[in-house]
Amino acid sequence: MIVDCHGHYTTAPQALWDWRKRQASGEKISEAALRISDDDIRNSLEQAQLRLQRERGSDVTFFSPRAGSMEHHVGDAAISAQWARVQNDLIHRVSTLYPRNFAPVCMLPQSPGVSPANCVAELERCVTQLGFIGCNLNPDPSGGWWKEPPLTDQWWYPIYEKMVELDVPAMVHVSSSCNPVFHFTGAHYINADTTAFMQLIQGDLFKDFPQLKLVIPHGGGAVPYHWGRYRGLAQDMKRPLLQDHLLKNVYFDTCVYHQPGIDLLLKVIPVDNILFASEMVGAVRGIDPETGQYFDDTKRYIDASGLSLADKRKIFEGNARTVYSRWRA
Repeated sequence: MIVDCHGHYTTAPQALWDWRKRQASGEKISEAALRISDDDIRNSLEQAQLRLQRERGSDVTFFSPRAGSMEHHVGDAAISAQWARVQNDLIHRVSTLYPRNFAPVCMLPQSPGVSPANCVAELERCVTQLGFIGCNLNPDPSGGWWKEPPLTDQWWYPIYEKMVELDVPAMVHVSSSCNPVFHFTGAHYINADTTAFMQLIQGDLFKDFPQLKLVIPHGGGAVPYHWGRYRGLAQDMKRPLLQDHLLKNVYFDTCVYHQPGIDLLLKVIPVDNILFASEMVGAVRGIDPETGQYFDDTKRYIDASGLSLADKRKIFEGNARTVYSRWRA
């Protein structure tokens, strides 16, 4: 089975974005005012994610709201809470209509300066009532200004405690950037992946939460390319070896869009810490003129690697079962 651990509802019906525009403008609008039919959902997926699943040979996608649309920096905590409910309920409908194709992953109602304890109720609702198998955790809800404490700070502990209690992982994933310095998919996302990893090196989060599971997307940002730098920094700071300090709890996905990048990821990061992902339909949607194939058809890169069949099975399925332990095929 081919399990894609990183998919977003980037093709959601236009009605969702129209509703959001009204909500974000300050209009008091009810959740009932959003009208999306089952056929609207089917039409949004049949010629997009579902077609690509069939064409590329993947079986199931762990599916969450569009990352760039989480927009935790927009409005206040009440706005974020309502927006999270609306998006998560829509993801639940997708997974109910297509239970063989999509497993639900939720966004959290984060808001700048507001304690992550404010997210606990929505995470518990999604997991215990709606069958969600994981969540996306934004390390920078300020949207490119990085105003929150590092992920190792006790400020984040309430959400970690609930994640461990429910046995669900988090993908560490930022949203859109309101700082014009950072292009949101080309810079902000990759910066965040790299920053999160460095924060984890500097702290002792997994001493307090030995069962916590975090997925760093987009191949870990700059981490595999600069693995020697991070090993050296950890050594200089008298931190434990990275494989002991982090790799029992931290995983990386394969949203890397060329063969040399995937080959480096597979060479540097242990196979047990890599989960297959494509992020389709996502940040890069075009065809690579050098190969004639879509950049985000990442299964081709794994197939073309020199890994053994057993290692490919871990990346394609086995590791996802370990990390997202609530998922059942």
